[in-house]
Amino acid sequence: MHPIISISKLSKTYATGQQALRNVDLEIRRGEIFGLLGPNGAGKTTLIGAVCGIVRPSAGSVSVGGHDIVREWRAARTLIGLVPQELTNNAFDSVLGTVRFSRGLFGKPPDPARLQQVLEELSLWERRDSRVMTLSGGMKRRMLIAKALAHDPQVLFLDEPTAGVDVELRQGMWQAVRRLREAGVTIILTTHYIEEAELVADRIGVINHGEIVVVDDKAALMQRLGRKQLTLELQAPLDALPPALAARGLALAAGGRELVYSYDAQAEASGIADLLGELEQTGVGFRDLRTTQSSLEDIFVDLVRQRR
Repeated sequence: MHPIISISKLSKTYATGQQALRNVDLEIRRGEIFGLLGPNGAGKTTLIGAVCGIVRPSAGSVSVGGHDIVREWRAARTLIGLVPQELTNNAFDSVLGTVRFSRGLFGKPPDPARLQQVLEELSLWERRDSRVMTLSGGMKRRMLIAKALAHDPQVLFLDEPTAGVDVELRQGMWQAVRRLREAGVTIILTTHYIEEAELVADRIGVINHGEIVVVDDKAALMQRLGRKQLTLELQAPLDALPPALAARGLALAAGGRELVYSYDAQAEASGIADLLGELEQTGVGFRDLRTTQSSLEDIFVDLVRQRR
């Protein structure tokens, strides 16, 4: 299956000399939820802007649905819906009027039933006649999504979509996002809530200093780069590690009351059995143990730190 978005050698240098993107190569699969992660200033918003035709690239190419965003900008732009970070709406318009106008901008014929469906899925139908100025921040955010969906795009960009949205509404928003994916819409999201990317994304891409650091399926990324830790609760605290255990890469924690052993989650042999045998030989007893695995946030922090 051909990717719905193809990005090749994409670079962007602003007039100030700041290079926001550096030779970015990326393909987005049709019908997936792709999570784009990176620290502030990493290039996420510039990359989205370049694909959506808001930012003109300095070099490279981008195609959406087979349409080049420069030579065939009108056809490419029609396939895209964008939910920006900023809340930009006419405060005096009604919710329904705003969404209806957005659909008309793309030359789509009126479809009241479709607009009602969009607003209902985002829990906004009851507020359809309300002026934008009367909406809460979370409702305004959901209305931006409704605007982006009004012309039935094949690709939806969500740039920090849940900023300012409370937990309950955030969960409802992600349910709507999953329904869109099931309907065939490709979704690219950026978020500061890394646990959300871990929850909803099919693939993860990490960008830092304008460069793509890694792209992989979420499960494969966590398996390949994730770490596991074995924490042993000791029977008696230790002031220091016994010399016989020094080569094991162990760490004392909780004031010497815990012993922490990190190991590769993908390795064939974890070394735990050998470690437990050495503990017995050195007379270090433990009363309990537990294992933990690194989260997507742990992996993200490690990747960004490595590229500094």
